[in-house]
Amino acid sequence: MSGTSEGTGSAADSIRSAITERHMAVPAVPSGPADPGNPVNPAIAPIPAAESESRDYRAAFNAAHLPMAVVDRDGRVVTANHAFAGLLGSEPQALVRRCAADLVDLGAEARTWAAYQEVLRGRQARLRCTRRLKHPDGHSLWTEVTLGPVPGTGNVLLSVADISDRRDLQARLRHLQMHDPVTRLPNRALFFERLSGALESASYEHGGGTGRIGLCYLDLDGFKAVNDTLGHRVGDRLLTAVAARLSQCADQSGYGRTGGHLVARLGGDEFALLVEDSTGTEQLAELARSVLTAVQEPFDLAGQRLSVSASIGVVERAAAGTSATGLMQAADTTLYWAKADGKARWTLFDPERNAHRMTRQALSSTLRPAVERGEFALEYQPLVDLDSGALRGVEALVRWNHPQFGTLTPNRFIGIAEEDGSIVPLGQWVLRTACRQARRWQIEQPSDAPVFVSVNVAVRQVWDSDLVGDVAEILAETGLAPQLLQLELTESAVMGSAGRPLQALQALSDMGVRIAIDDFGTGYSNLAYLSRLPVSVLKLDGSFVKGFRYEEGAHPNPADETIVEALVQLAHRLGLTVTAECVETAGQAARLRRVGCDTGQGWLYSRAVAPEVIARMIGHRVGPAPAAQPDEPAPHPLV
Repeated sequence: MSGTSEGTGSAADSIRSAITERHMAVPAVPSGPADPGNPVNPAIAPIPAAESESRDYRAAFNAAHLPMAVVDRDGRVVTANHAFAGLLGSEPQALVRRCAADLVDLGAEARTWAAYQEVLRGRQARLRCTRRLKHPDGHSLWTEVTLGPVPGTGNVLLSVADISDRRDLQARLRHLQMHDPVTRLPNRALFFERLSGALESASYEHGGGTGRIGLCYLDLDGFKAVNDTLGHRVGDRLLTAVAARLSQCADQSGYGRTGGHLVARLGGDEFALLVEDSTGTEQLAELARSVLTAVQEPFDLAGQRLSVSASIGVVERAAAGTSATGLMQAADTTLYWAKADGKARWTLFDPERNAHRMTRQALSSTLRPAVERGEFALEYQPLVDLDSGALRGVEALVRWNHPQFGTLTPNRFIGIAEEDGSIVPLGQWVLRTACRQARRWQIEQPSDAPVFVSVNVAVRQVWDSDLVGDVAEILAETGLAPQLLQLELTESAVMGSAGRPLQALQALSDMGVRIAIDDFGTGYSNLAYLSRLPVSVLKLDGSFVKGFRYEEGAHPNPADETIVEALVQLAHRLGLTVTAECVETAGQAARLRRVGCDTGQGWLYSRAVAPEVIARMIGHRVGPAPAAQPDEPAPHPLV
């Protein structure tokens, strides 16, 4: 119900004008002597104009279909027409001196009452508001009440227009606008309106509810296949059937006792169940379980028996400090987790997991520009000859000096780089920087045997760039001999190589570049395929080397030692050298040396260090790093 000072432009304006003219009219007075040629018979003298206009006004006022009444400055009815009296189930004379505000409920709202008083005092031109009145026959009707001054009288004309049909039409149009035509459920617009209202009311509630809100965000698994194979008509029937089951689950859960609930279709095969005044995560978990069970029951649709599943993201939290956008983002993220974890399940929002996702997103958005800004640096971990202890080579390990998160190791961002393609420019930078550094060591220490540099290469670099061309260009640019460059690819990437990747590896090998299989023993381990690849080095995964270690007095695993010995012998027969990763103790190194392993890499010798530290190692025997602890667990292989 709202008040406004706008005019209505209705029939009441005409009658208001008539009232004004009635008060302004002056009777005609004959001037001068009577005309003898035109005698006037006093018995049939014309009716004075003012009296005639008054009768016309009265007749128009009473006959008008628009309910009207004249109200004095005290708010009392001076006169009312038959339509106004009929609206209230009374007679016009019975309404005289009645309080007009009581008749049309103008005192229900303080704002409207104040505006009404201003109109009576002549301080406000007009008032228009909407009121719901009770008809004498018992039904309610919506009316538009308009008040405006009658000039020159000090009175106010009150008119009441029945707008019930208009309101009904508006309600029907709003229902169509706010509901899904397929399932008849509330749509996204109504859902967000209800969600925003629930959050706002919960924020201002004091003791009237739990002050919490819950949401189950649901997506059907495999719904696109139903549409594609059986057609959109069957798909719509399935959506309607799912909507019915969701509504039934919400009703059976009895949330009406503690708060409100809303089942809505947000679009496509996405549904939402909103629980106002939720009591905790267990309540939402119970709802999610019941929904999942209901949806997984087969559907019989026009001779088609369909079985579908759903993934559900569940969020439950305090309403205070929560926005509709934030709640939906959390629900959407949790739904994504449910699908990523295998579908046909519900997953509860995890703030820690979300923080990791946000960090990952932040890294993804800044990764590519970071290459251009020079935020990356290389450290190098020694590759040591197990027999002599001499430094044979180094593995280049990239670090990201992130302005917000500090120094990040490759396991924090390499996967992201491979996903978004930034691994190509990053890989080119690493390759060029590592080759330039290896050449610098060679120039600065010409009397010592040169060390090779090993660079990790992602399979996407082979597919998305001209790796062979990049390597040839960088070697020519830096002056590094091809034999001093080793490229490491994971076992799964190399073993699955065919077509272009295999051709690239072969071209690099023909160039003189060494190809190494990293983390060997964790992937395909296709030994027959291994013989056909242009590989020079096998790098045994650290999990094998851990079996060589004494821990808490236990003897090393003899099976690991047997496997490593067999792999070393096989590699040597194929003309390959073997590097053991994650060597942490002198005992491990001794046993690896005994089974014939060629080189070792790990904390026993050194962690990844700056280039100047490597320069001091060249030409000297490399022993255990002073800070290394024999029983300290091994780092991630990339660290």
